[in-house]
Amino acid sequence: MATKSASRLTLLAMSLGFAVVQLDVSVVNVAVRPIGEALGGDVAVLQWIVSAYTIVFAAFILSAGALGDRIGARRVFVAGFALFTAASAACGLAPGVGALIAARAVQGLGAAVLVPCSLILLNHAFPAPADRARAVGLWAAGASVALAGGPLVGGVLIAALGWRAIFFINVPIGLAGIWLTLRHAEETPRAEGRGLDLPGQVAAVVALAALAAATIEGGRAGWTAPGVLAGYGVAVTALAAFLVIEARGARPMLPLGLFRNRTFSAAAAMGLLLNIAVYGLLFVLSLFFQETQGRSALGTGLAFAPMTGVVMATNVGAGALAARLGPRRVIAGGAALAAAGCAGLLWIGAGTSYAAMAGQLVAIGAGVGLVVPLMTSELLGSVDRSRSGLASGTLNTMRQTGSVIGVALLGALLGDLHVALAIAGGLFAASVLLAAAMA
Repeated sequence: MATKSASRLTLLAMSLGFAVVQLDVSVVNVAVRPIGEALGGDVAVLQWIVSAYTIVFAAFILSAGALGDRIGARRVFVAGFALFTAASAACGLAPGVGALIAARAVQGLGAAVLVPCSLILLNHAFPAPADRARAVGLWAAGASVALAGGPLVGGVLIAALGWRAIFFINVPIGLAGIWLTLRHAEETPRAEGRGLDLPGQVAAVVALAALAAATIEGGRAGWTAPGVLAGYGVAVTALAAFLVIEARGARPMLPLGLFRNRTFSAAAAMGLLLNIAVYGLLFVLSLFFQETQGRSALGTGLAFAPMTGVVMATNVGAGALAARLGPRRVIAGGAALAAAGCAGLLWIGAGTSYAAMAGQLVAIGAGVGLVVPLMTSELLGSVDRSRSGLASGTLNTMRQTGSVIGVALLGALLGDLHVALAIAGGLFAASVLLAAAMA
């Protein structure tokens, strides 16, 4: 049995792992213009710098959890952290965009390992339900701070040290996390019966990669170009194969029976739609602030600060508000607030002052901050506690899939920012309907 000190230091190591993963989801958005200026590449190439990470992250997260169960979560977590750290250094040293995109994909694989294995190790380090709930809350809070603060952190690092610093900063964090894990975390028992769904894994990777490639290329070559249509055909075929494999497999990575529960299905769909909107907006607004309005990376990070800062504040207050009004009302209200924020930005242009946009950005951040924790809680509460890990993994997969689609789709529409904003607003509005559909 671990001592209290060892358990706390295990929590610190797990929190570092999750925080650095979430930081790299958002920090790169403010760096795309400086990276493009340094290494070359059009918008489609810049989209791949973001999407290479999220595609691999989304595709492998469920399998990584199964691997941790099978051979020991501590062993797999350390390997994932080492991989993530090495890939971060490779990103910082990348001589060209091809090398950077490849290193970002490896980073995504490390990230996919860190998230589920960190939860497995926390579950092992804190066996008492109350202690475990507190630990998971702190683990999630640290990640929320990293995710929300990513654009500002990126802007400061780029202004002070250049764009490569946003990757090099992960190296000391990774080394600290590995040392803490090896010294203080206990290895978990092996679940020999937990197998890997390799056919499903291959189908998931092909489906996500083909979908992202077709959408990114569609924005450049046109939506009816033969290569684009072929890409969508491959994505649809791979998705159909994935669903057949998961429905018939003895050990599916994504048991489709979970989706028979209406609340689970609505919350999972909401996670997908929200991330399409949020990460698509982060990408296109970053380029709007920098390329259209001429802001620096630091100026862009500061422009996002009120939006991301209010996410953290409403994350904290969402539970108390839900206790008074009911979680589904708060979810619907938050989604409606974010949709209104997007609607309020439909008229912006190159000469629009920041003061005229700040309120709408805050509304989007506040709405998202209200929805995400309550959506997650409702999804976890809709399944038996013995399946909470699988349910959490499913939600993370849906959300990261949304990140892939959002950057690809809204980035492809960068030539018409107002269309991108309208789509994001429509997705937030659809989340209002999903909240109403929860059982």
